[in-house]
Amino acid sequence: MSLSLDRPRRPRPTRLALILALLLGFGSLAYLLYTRLSPVATRLVRLRQYWSGPLAHQDWAVHAGERCGEAPFLMPTDGLIGFVWGDSFRPGKVHQGLDIFGPTGPDGLGETPVVAAYDGYLTRLPTWRSALIIRIPQDPLQPERQIWLYYTHMADSSGNSFISPEFPPGTTQAFVPAGALLGHQGNYSGDTDSPVGMHLHFSIVRDDGRGRFLDERDIRNTLDPSPYLGVEVNADRLGDRIPICQP
Repeated sequence: MSLSLDRPRRPRPTRLALILALLLGFGSLAYLLYTRLSPVATRLVRLRQYWSGPLAHQDWAVHAGERCGEAPFLMPTDGLIGFVWGDSFRPGKVHQGLDIFGPTGPDGLGETPVVAAYDGYLTRLPTWRSALIIRIPQDPLQPERQIWLYYTHMADSSGNSFISPEFPPGTTQAFVPAGALLGHQGNYSGDTDSPVGMHLHFSIVRDDGRGRFLDERDIRNTLDPSPYLGVEVNADRLGDRIPICQP
């Protein structure tokens, strides 16, 4: 006789119990999705409001070259910080930087300035139409390490660059002081049929320990910009509030 026959049989769950279990499971999933996606939905509605009347919502905006309190970085551009570090747009996709939407709206290409947030050394790879990266040899918050500032979408939908002519493709390690004009916001996505909407994507990228930047597309290779800018831009802490410099 097998030992399994010595154990009492478990009662089979009723159909009602199975349905309740499924509903509870889906309810938990729905709540999780709501708590993650609701702030993003709120931010999208707010962006539409901002673009429809930026003058009426000037208190929502940050400004290129301004510093929030004692934060080490300057604001890299003008506009509404529409999406933040850690926002989730779809399962498995977590936003690894900030999207800052200029006050000229989706059609104001090449008008909203973009500046260096900190002193550093600018590189623009030969194939980069809309992007550049700035090496900061000493992280102002952790001087023992090097970090990088990545900027992108600085071109129109066809790839015509809005980066300053001072930094052509192939530029390597050109020194730029904090506040230096780097170019202007654009909407380039790499696909001419699918522009992203006029804004700047800005992120702080980790160094690989050998003097090279890691792949910015993975949030694990980036840093929370909040302490560097003096503005809460971590999605988990921000909720659906407006990310602005608090007095």
